[in-house]
Amino acid sequence: MTIGHPIIKFDTLESTNKTAAELLNLSKVQHGAVILAHEQTAGRGQRGRSWLSEPGADLMMSVVLKPARLRADEQFALGKVAALAVAEVVRLLVPGEVRIKWPNDVLVDRLKIAGILIKNEVVGELVHSSVVGMGINANSHDFPEALVATSILLESGRKVELAVLLDHVCKALDRRWKAYEAGESGLAEEYVDQLWARGRWAELLLDDRPVMGRPVDVDRHGRLIVELEGGEVAAYGLDRLRFAPR
Repeated sequence: MTIGHPIIKFDTLESTNKTAAELLNLSKVQHGAVILAHEQTAGRGQRGRSWLSEPGADLMMSVVLKPARLRADEQFALGKVAALAVAEVVRLLVPGEVRIKWPNDVLVDRLKIAGILIKNEVVGELVHSSVVGMGINANSHDFPEALVATSILLESGRKVELAVLLDHVCKALDRRWKAYEAGESGLAEEYVDQLWARGRWAELLLDDRPVMGRPVDVDRHGRLIVELEGGEVAAYGLDRLRFAPR
């Protein structure tokens, strides 16, 4: 089944991820279904942060995926597929440099334009199903300075039709998902090539302590491999490491 069939639209939801998970648990949606909201009242990003968006201005969606044989310890592959698909679409629409900020935010230059939040259901050693939530700043234009955010409108000077943006995202995600399921190589390398701050010193928080580190790679479990100032190279997950607020 192609991603984007069906598209289920709601005027207002607490969260597209929450509704998608509920429908999935009731067996009312299958692989490829997209849940779309005009307004989200309790959207969430990484670490439980709120996702703010102007009603009707931006793309707020969740996609249901049913992996064929994805091991639980390699589930970060879903994040790579989703982030690369969103980055590809954004790159088509804005002139700035588009990068992926680990684990799966999409930036234009240093400003956040999209975020991805994935919830997986694991059965045994395999991922049984996944809900991939995506928020893309399309036409919003009044962001609080603390968000360090931007939108397609602000970057390109042009309003984007949400139906067109949705179509682009579904097609990019479908193509990349099918390539991944078919076993095509290069996913990890492409993700790392687009990694924001790769090879540069950046301010990080390790166990809530400020440190300077240089991201160099991401392992198959989704941990960021960084070189610390003392020369130590280690891999850390989101439970211990994050980029310092800017």
